[in-house]
Amino acid sequence: MLDKTLSPASFEQRLYEGWEASGAFGADPSSTAAPFTIMIPPPNVTGSLHIGHALTFTIQDTLVRWRRMQGRDALWQPGTDHAGIATQMVVERLLGTQGVARRDIGREKFLEHIWEWKAQSGGTITRQLRRLGASLDWPRERFTMDAGLSEAVREVFVTLHQQGLIYRDRRLVNWDPKFQTAISDLEVESREMKGSLWHLRYPVEGQPGRYLVVATTRPETLLGDTAVAVHPEDERFRDLIGASVILPLVGRRIPVVADEYSDPEKGSGAVKITPAHDFNDFEVGKRHGLAMPSVLDAVGAVCLDEIEGDLLAVPGVADPDFVRGLAGQDRFAARKAIVAELERLDLVETIEAHQNAVPHGDRSGVPIEPRLTMQWYCDAATLAKPAIEAVESGRTEFVPKHFENVFFSWMRDIQPWCVSRQLWWGHQIPAWYAPDGSVFVARTEEEAYVQARQALGEGITLTRDEDVLDTWFSSALWPFSTLGWPQKTAELAKYYPGDVLVTGWDIIFFWVARMMMMGIHFMGEVPFRTVYIHGLVRDEKGQKMSKSKGNVIDPLELVDSFGADALRFTIASLATPGRDVKLGRKRVEDFRSFGTKLWNAARFCEMNGIAPDPGFDPSAVRAPLARWILDAANQAIGEATAALDAYRMDDYAGCCYRFVWNSFCDGFLEFAKPALNGPDGAEKAEIKGAAQHVLGTILRLLHPVMPYLTEELWDRFGYGAEFSLIHAAWPEPVPVSEAAAARGELDWLVGLVSAVRAVRAEMNVPPSVTVPLLVQDASPETLARGGAWLDTIRRMARATEFRALATNEAPKGVAQLVVGEATVLLPLAGAIDLEAERARLRRELDKNKAEAAKVSAKLANPDFVSRAKPEVVEENRERLAGFEAEAARLQVALDRITG
Repeated sequence: MLDKTLSPASFEQRLYEGWEASGAFGADPSSTAAPFTIMIPPPNVTGSLHIGHALTFTIQDTLVRWRRMQGRDALWQPGTDHAGIATQMVVERLLGTQGVARRDIGREKFLEHIWEWKAQSGGTITRQLRRLGASLDWPRERFTMDAGLSEAVREVFVTLHQQGLIYRDRRLVNWDPKFQTAISDLEVESREMKGSLWHLRYPVEGQPGRYLVVATTRPETLLGDTAVAVHPEDERFRDLIGASVILPLVGRRIPVVADEYSDPEKGSGAVKITPAHDFNDFEVGKRHGLAMPSVLDAVGAVCLDEIEGDLLAVPGVADPDFVRGLAGQDRFAARKAIVAELERLDLVETIEAHQNAVPHGDRSGVPIEPRLTMQWYCDAATLAKPAIEAVESGRTEFVPKHFENVFFSWMRDIQPWCVSRQLWWGHQIPAWYAPDGSVFVARTEEEAYVQARQALGEGITLTRDEDVLDTWFSSALWPFSTLGWPQKTAELAKYYPGDVLVTGWDIIFFWVARMMMMGIHFMGEVPFRTVYIHGLVRDEKGQKMSKSKGNVIDPLELVDSFGADALRFTIASLATPGRDVKLGRKRVEDFRSFGTKLWNAARFCEMNGIAPDPGFDPSAVRAPLARWILDAANQAIGEATAALDAYRMDDYAGCCYRFVWNSFCDGFLEFAKPALNGPDGAEKAEIKGAAQHVLGTILRLLHPVMPYLTEELWDRFGYGAEFSLIHAAWPEPVPVSEAAAARGELDWLVGLVSAVRAVRAEMNVPPSVTVPLLVQDASPETLARGGAWLDTIRRMARATEFRALATNEAPKGVAQLVVGEATVLLPLAGAIDLEAERARLRRELDKNKAEAAKVSAKLANPDFVSRAKPEVVEENRERLAGFEAEAARLQVALDRITG
C-alpha cells in the first residue's frame, strides 16, 4: 500500500541508480531505431548546479525521455568543459592558501595540480545532474581536454591554418590586467560606475591661445593619443580639420581628423583618438593610418617604451621628466597624477560628474583594458557565410524563429575571432617558433621540426607557443569531436547531425554560431536541425538573480525540500519559448501539490482495487463516465504530443496539469465514487478498467517531466518491470465508442458542478449549507441529465434538488449562472446575509478598482516607463492585469445576486 504522504526522498536515489545500472540511458549505434541526438551544453568542470542549469537540463531531459518512449535511439551526450580561466583561477587560489604561486612551480607542475584537482573535485556537477534526474548516457562522458577531443582540436587548428583561416595579427583585445590574458566578450560584464568627464585643452599648433577641447573619461591613456577627431559637418571645428594640436604632457604633434565617429552632441564634440586603448579609436586609427603606440603594460601600469622618442619639452604644455616619472605607475594612480598636472598647467577646462558603463572581467572583477597585442585569430567572416546560408535556407531552424535575427545580426557583422589566451590551462597552441621568428604549425613537435629543417636546415631549436586556445574553440567542435572525430566512428555516422540544441539566447554567438561554423566546415553538414532558445531564470519579480541582491535560488535546496519532480514540473510550466522564467520558492512549493494530488489519486485507486488489466478493451466500454475519461485521455495525449513537438514545455505541462487535476482527479474519480462503492457489476468493472488504463496513460504522459514519481507509481502498481517506464511506449489514443455523446454529457456535468462551486465560494456559502438548483429555459436533454446524475449533483454541488423552475415561482435573493442553454438559480436568501455579501463584494470591487487606477496612472507616466527597470515595468503591468481580472470577477459575482 502506498504511504499516506508523498516523500520523494524515499525513492529518488534508488530509482536513478536503478535506471543507470540497467543501462536505460544508453544509446546503441547498432540499433535500427531512428536516432535522436541532443548534445549537452558542457558545464564548466569547476561548476556546481545553478538554477539556469536546472532550466536547460530539465527541458533537454524532457525531450530525450519523450523521444525514447517514442522508440527513438536517443543519445544525450554528456560532458564538461575545461573552463580555462575559471579552472586556473580555482587552482591558483587553492595553491595560494598553501603559500604556493603558479609561476614559482612552473607550467608542468601547475598543470599536474590542475589534473589532480579535476580528478578529486571536477565531478561535482555531474553528480548534481543525477539528483535532477538527467538521463545522460554517462559511459560516453567526454571532457574538452581528454585525449580524443585534444586530437580534434589540434586537427582543426592545423587544418584551418593550412587553409589560411587561422593566422597571427596585432589587434585590440579585451585584456584582463589581473589574469594577464585576453578574454572573450562573454567574460566581460559592464558595471555602471560614477566617474568624471574631463574636458581637456589641447593647444592648436601655430595659433597661440587657441585650444581644441576634448572630453574624455580616461585621461590616463592621453599619453597614447595620435589624433583628435571631429565630425566632418561640425561647423565649430571645420577650420581645424587637417591642422595639428600639441599633445599635452607629451609634446607630440597630432593631427585633427574628420571622422563621423565623433558625435557633435556628446561632450565637447571633439574626441581624442588612442588607437591602442579603445576599440572605436582602433577603427578610426585604421581609417586614417594613425600610429598605435601602447602606453599601458600587461598589468595596467604605465609603460613608455613605445613613446619615449616622442617626449618633447613644450613650456606650459609638456614636460618629459614628468611623463618619465609616471613609468610603472598603476593606471588609476597615473590618472590622478596626470589630471593634477593638467590642472597645474591650466589645461583642464571643466570636470563633469559622469556615470558610464565600465567593462570588468567577470571573474577577476577588475576593469578590463582594450590592449593591442599579437594574438592568433580565426577568419570568422569566411566561416560564417555557410552558417548564415544554412539558417536562411532552413537547414537549421531557431525556435522561437525571431532569434534567427539575433543570429544574423551577429554573423553578418562578425569580426576576426581571437582564439589565443595567455593561460597555462587549456589546449596549448600547436605552433613552434624558430630563433628568427619563423612559425611552424603542426600536429606534433616532431612534425614541426620536419617543417623547420626543410625551411631552415639542420640544428634549429624550436620553442613552443606558450598560449592556449580560447575555451570556446574546443567547445565549438563539441557536436562532432565527442562522437570520435577525426576518426570515422559508428557514433559519428549515426548521431551527427543532432536533432536539437537547447540553450539560452546569451550564447547564440559564442557557442551556437561557432558550432555551426565548425560543423559545416569540417563535417559538411549543420551540427543540429533545430536550435531551441529558452530564456534566463529570474526571480519571481523578474529581477536578475545575484548574490548581492540575495535572490539566488539553489536548485538542490529546492530538490531537498520539494523533490526533483516538483522543480522540474515548475520549470516546464513556466518555460515559454524565448521568454525569461520568473521562478520563486513559492512556485515550486505550489507545484509540489500537483505531485501530491497524483499520489493521492493513485492511492485512492489502489484502495479501491484498481490494478493494471492487460485484457481491458477501451472500445467495448459503454458506461458514459468511463467513455468520457477515456476520450479526455485521448485529447490529453494529442495536446501533450503536439506541445512537445512544438517545444512548448509550458503547454505540455499545462495540458497534463488540467487533465490530471481537473478531469481525472476532481472529475472522474469523484464521479466514480458511488459506482466504486456500490455492488459489483458491468458499470463498476468498466470504471475500474478505465481508471487503471488512464492512470497508466497519465504516468506515461508525465514521465518525461516527472520521472521519479511516475516510475515509482508505475513500478508499485505493476504496469511493467522495475525501472521500465523509461522505455514504455508513449501513449496513443484508443478507440472510444460514442465519444462525442459521452463528452457532451460529462462536460455538462463537470461544468455545472464547477460553476455552482464557484458561485458558492464567491458568496461565502458554508459547505454545510445545501440549497436547491432551480433551472430556467432548460431543454429536455438537460433536465434528463440532471435527473440521471442527481446523486452526484447533490453530493458534489451541495444541492438538495435539481428541477425546472415552475412558471409561477419567483424566488427572492438568488444567485444565478448560465450552464449551456439553461439559467441555474441558487436561492440564497435564507442561507446567507445577501445585503452583507453585496456590501463585501462592493468593498472588494472598489478596492481593486482603486489599486488598478494607481498602477494604471503609473504606467501612463512616460517618465516611469522610460526610467524604471524593464522588470519593474513588467511587474506593474502584471499587477494591473491581476487587479483588472479580479475586479471583473467581483463584478460578475455582484451581478449574479438578484432580488
